[in-house]
Amino acid sequence: MCGITGWVSYDRDLTRHHDTVRAMTDTMAPRGPDDAGTWVRGPAALGHRRLAIIDLAGGRQPMRAHTVAGEVVLTYSGETYNFAELRERLTAAGHHFRTDSDTEVVLRGYLEWGDAVVDHLNGMYAFAIWDERRRKLIMVRDRLGIKPLYYHPTADGVLFGSEPKAILANPLARREVDAAGLRDLIGFTMAPGWSLWKGMYEVEPGTVVTVDADGIHTRTYWRLTAAEHADDLETTVGRVRELMTDIVHRQLVADVPRCVLLSGGLDSSAITGLSAARLAEQGKRLRTFSVDFVGREETFKADSVRDTPDTPYIRDVVNLVGSEHQTITVDPALLTDPELRRKVIAARDLPIGFGEMDSSLYLLFQAIRAQSTVALSGESADEVFGGYRWFHDEAAVTSGTFPWLAYQSAMSGDRAAILNPALRRTLDIEGYVADQYAAAVASVDQLDGADAVERRMRVVSNLHLTRFVRMLLDRKDRVSMAVGLEVRVPFCDHRLVEYAYNAPWSMKTFDGREKSLLRHATAHVLPPSARDRLKASYPSTQDPHYLAALQQQAKEVLADSTHQVFDLVDPVWLTETVALDPAEVPSNLRRGVDRVLDLYHWLDMYRPSLSA
Repeated sequence: MCGITGWVSYDRDLTRHHDTVRAMTDTMAPRGPDDAGTWVRGPAALGHRRLAIIDLAGGRQPMRAHTVAGEVVLTYSGETYNFAELRERLTAAGHHFRTDSDTEVVLRGYLEWGDAVVDHLNGMYAFAIWDERRRKLIMVRDRLGIKPLYYHPTADGVLFGSEPKAILANPLARREVDAAGLRDLIGFTMAPGWSLWKGMYEVEPGTVVTVDADGIHTRTYWRLTAAEHADDLETTVGRVRELMTDIVHRQLVADVPRCVLLSGGLDSSAITGLSAARLAEQGKRLRTFSVDFVGREETFKADSVRDTPDTPYIRDVVNLVGSEHQTITVDPALLTDPELRRKVIAARDLPIGFGEMDSSLYLLFQAIRAQSTVALSGESADEVFGGYRWFHDEAAVTSGTFPWLAYQSAMSGDRAAILNPALRRTLDIEGYVADQYAAAVASVDQLDGADAVERRMRVVSNLHLTRFVRMLLDRKDRVSMAVGLEVRVPFCDHRLVEYAYNAPWSMKTFDGREKSLLRHATAHVLPPSARDRLKASYPSTQDPHYLAALQQQAKEVLADSTHQVFDLVDPVWLTETVALDPAEVPSNLRRGVDRVLDLYHWLDMYRPSLSA
């Protein structure tokens, strides 16, 4: 795992711009605390910050391959889990390796197959290759979009980076946010290619972007497609078990300490059980980590997304698998620290996140990083196997909009309520979301002869795997990499995603529960409590003092009445909300205050021009 950046300018000699290239690269330092490197020649410059995971002594980047016609240079972020098999194939084809790293396998794979190397890779990755022989740049992102990658076209080339901050460090990139950027930030639809910053775009998952003197060209090399599922139920459960076992075994490979994030839910418990079994075969003991809040188990109150606290289930899993477990207990008072909020905003480059759930995640990862460098996570199982509560809510799945928006709106109200009325009219969030939903549904492949329920649930599954999951993966990557922790996501292995996506909905719920296939496929490594537990969201503090502290900070924002935040935020809404009794404020208003404070600090930190 690393941070990458670069600049291609066909009308310049970039050897005169070393300082700018280094500045772009330095913004990625948290992603790669172990090493730094740049390569600059003629119209191309690549930068790299390294987090050493495999072949600690080798694998320095940017990595070069010399050919008679010129150099081919790679800057790479991520992990290729099948690198050992690919190395054998490439060696048999005549390639010689200088390192034991997966990076060199990707580079040699490009020399052998060109940009079709992507068809051979199993992993999470974002990388860029400057091919001096053809004077072109190739940017690639993994199939599910686990690793981030952004680009910014210029008059004579392109800027790119793992995160927007790398691009913004170049004077050619303006810090401007327009209505298009704000619409998706508020709308929460994750439009393909969206970036908050005007002129900047995401390299879409499963896409190759090529830049040459003629311009920028894109090619989709992977997408979800509908296919007949021929296996019966017993075979399907067995195939899921087989895939999950293989995936976890591959993703445990590292030359640094590993662990698993354990919440006590089905997803993380399954990863924990499979990981513990694999390490036991090697005579090793698994380490697991969880997060909790001071006094939460004793004072827990059920809500719309959490029926029970995590701790009892975590204990059952740990007792079964014998992991070395540590709970990172967070004092809710720490979550209101403005400096912590600013660290999270800097990690995500976004002004609206998940409030204290982002802050506690940052503290969890920071504590884990002191002991481990790689963590396996249960992220994305709900998207793959249909676990979210709204998958099973008739009103949400037939609402005519994104199911997560329909469900959350019913539970927590209007996300746009914090906006000042003039901006709200300009953005027309409702119309924007409707357009995005129509475009998303129209792109879904369907099987001939499928009944109405199967067709509808294929749409719901597709929306989650192409849109919703991207937001969660970006959050997990950006917060973890801000402290130099690599988080791997086994449920995003494209083989598993393709197989589960095409299993009929009736099979995914065959026992009358959510995630039936996963539950039965991994039952052999689970305690009954975790196996049968109802879906629960990431833990959130229920301490009323948290909101009281936010209200006080919001009062200070209101006192700064000329601040730029009020170009976006409705001061009347904020005034009314901070005057309420903290014990009586509903969760949607609490989230609204969090978002206002995020915007306030983001504007101070990034100083964007707003053209909405």
